[in-house]
Amino acid sequence: MIESSGPSIKIDLNEFKLHLHLKNKTHLTLHFNSPSRSFYLSVIALVLNEMKKSGKIKSIPLQDHLNLLALLNENVGGAAGSSDKENLLPRIYRKWKNALPNLEEAPLFKVLGKKRGEWEGAIGRIYPFTDEEKDGWANLFEYVGSEENVRLKFAIDKIGVVLNETSIIFRDFRNGEAWDKFIASLRKDGKEKEESAPVEETAAQEPPAVQFFPPRRRKIFWFSKYRWLWAVVVLGIVAAGIWKIFLSPTSIEVASVDRMKFPLPDEPSIAVLPFVNMSEDPKQEILCDVITEAIITALSRVPRMFLISRNSTFTYKGKAVKVKQVSEELGVRYVLEGSVQRSGDRIRIKAQLIDCLTGHHLWAENYDREVKDVFAVQDEVTLKIIKAMQVKLTEGESSFVAYEFKGSQNLDCYLKAAEALKYSESITLEGQYVARRLVKEALSLCPENALALCVMAWTHLFEMRFGVAKSPKESIDKAIELAQKAIAVDESYAWGHGSLAHFYLYKGEYDKAIEEGERGTALAPSSGDVHCIYADVLTTSGRPEEAIPLLKKAIRLNPFSATWYFSNLGHAYRCAGQFEEAVSAYKEAARRSPDSFFAHYGLTATYSMMGREKEARAEAAELLRLNPKFSVDKYSNVVPYKDERQRENLINALRKAGLK
Repeated sequence: MIESSGPSIKIDLNEFKLHLHLKNKTHLTLHFNSPSRSFYLSVIALVLNEMKKSGKIKSIPLQDHLNLLALLNENVGGAAGSSDKENLLPRIYRKWKNALPNLEEAPLFKVLGKKRGEWEGAIGRIYPFTDEEKDGWANLFEYVGSEENVRLKFAIDKIGVVLNETSIIFRDFRNGEAWDKFIASLRKDGKEKEESAPVEETAAQEPPAVQFFPPRRRKIFWFSKYRWLWAVVVLGIVAAGIWKIFLSPTSIEVASVDRMKFPLPDEPSIAVLPFVNMSEDPKQEILCDVITEAIITALSRVPRMFLISRNSTFTYKGKAVKVKQVSEELGVRYVLEGSVQRSGDRIRIKAQLIDCLTGHHLWAENYDREVKDVFAVQDEVTLKIIKAMQVKLTEGESSFVAYEFKGSQNLDCYLKAAEALKYSESITLEGQYVARRLVKEALSLCPENALALCVMAWTHLFEMRFGVAKSPKESIDKAIELAQKAIAVDESYAWGHGSLAHFYLYKGEYDKAIEEGERGTALAPSSGDVHCIYADVLTTSGRPEEAIPLLKKAIRLNPFSATWYFSNLGHAYRCAGQFEEAVSAYKEAARRSPDSFFAHYGLTATYSMMGREKEARAEAAELLRLNPKFSVDKYSNVVPYKDERQRENLINALRKAGLK
């Protein structure tokens, strides 16, 4: 190891070693100890040299250095990067993205002074490093663009190193002079090889498409005679190469704004696809979902960003879809995709952000952590996405977005709560029973988990709404108590505020309900769920005209919306006297969930108010099929309208449809 009094990075092109010395006492020597490995160290040196020449830590377009890369490939790597010049950039791109950042497995270098081993919780034989060391090394390798139009950055600033603390060494020379001497030595070696090779051997390296044996005495004469033809062929090859590198489409199919099903928002827009389970254990699917949902929850807090809700992106779970399709179906520019692999107490998370209108990878990262640190990864991913999408945040907004998941963070508890939420969202009585059982298990593990507390609160609310509560008053009081406790654990928990807003309606505390709804949407401006809840608060408080545009926004945020989005929209239209629109919304809710109690309940009331008695009675029969114990008298006691006339109109409409 080369000693240094301060942080430094040295690339030694004599021995093909990289020496890393950081402020935190980290000393590493990485030996790129074969021709193929040496080639990739020379690529790092090329990028570093170009940054030093410009005086900036910035991305370097490899297309500008294709001939130089080909020289390195042939004379350093022995054609290790790729035997074809046109395939060289994609190979470098993949190694820079996947292999070079991997300090633990070190597929392209040997870590001197350390031994590989079967470490507890590890995946295969690895070098022992701390999370800080692994992340610091991995974050050096930034890239933007696609395989064939890639720009690379050796991001030394991520580990606290500046350009004048880096050096390139060759023979007795340093930095730019060292690099020039290194390249000159390669050109000299290549020329000597070319001059020493027999003419016959050179000719044999490029066999013609059709086997042909011209007389040896006339070979040079034949070449001279048809040299104009060779010039045309060479120009054609060069032109094809230029097209391939600079003008051909990227490897990722680009999306078309004209084919998008929804107008592209003015704000930066993104969809987060469900992370793929790379573990052999199918039980880890819920962990993948939790990580995905955690990132979506964090991003929903970002102002001036348009985020598709999880209900819509999770429709792609388990499907092999192209980002182009996702972009066009959801009407977004950016798509985040990733994978999760768990082994014991270790977890490996990969994520990449794609600009679907250009096909370029804007950012990618690998995280190798202990399972207990999974929520810290969510924060890091969120902030990287914000930066890559060039969303401008104030200092206060940055700290607000990065802060998430207060209270108990036991992963097993959170997995239980997340599973319970899925059952509760089914909005069926059976689903609430399962959700309550699971959430009780979650709260036994972590009594102060905001998500678990909110899920439990909703099971009490639905118990009352379905008419099976022993005491409706006690059920709503319990729901409010649990939601308040969730907010006490995490005041910035948007869904907690939205839930409390809805619960306050049943106590007749409309001003409090609106205040909590406003707080929830301010905390999560891209949360479709919170907007939908707040809109229903406005409808029930006698302001349906204000609710309708909020509900339309919620549905745009969640194109594959849950049933209750459309039930709430139907409710707002009905209360605003727009019955035809209400019927359309309720029918969409019933189409998405044929056994939705609230969809058929809404259709029953609306048809009755329109005087369409036959259709009203048919829907009333469906309502009784779903809830044979339904009673107008019992249900009317919990209808929370601020305007008593709305409640009376609803009760009269239900009775007119034959319900008792």
